[in-house]
Amino acid sequence: MKTYTKQQLSLRNGQDRPEIWVAYKGLIYDVSASRLWKNGKHYEHWAGQDLTDELPDAPHTSEVFDKFLAIGLLMN
Repeated sequence: MKTYTKQQLSLRNGQDRPEIWVAYKGLIYDVSASRLWKNGKHYEHWAGQDLTDELPDAPHTSEVFDKFLAIGLLMN
């Protein structure tokens, strides 16, 4: 699996490039096909970020990421 930096992830925000990616626990997921991430925004969250610290406040569990393809690893 390819490795990406936080800067590379930040460009996949649905604005700068057509890809809409988010990271969770070191994995990067492509959420481009999700209607809930249209234009790179999901409620108060923005794509191109690591959402690991945001998940405890979400109304869903981490199982939501099972619906998406993990396409890379996030470098620390």
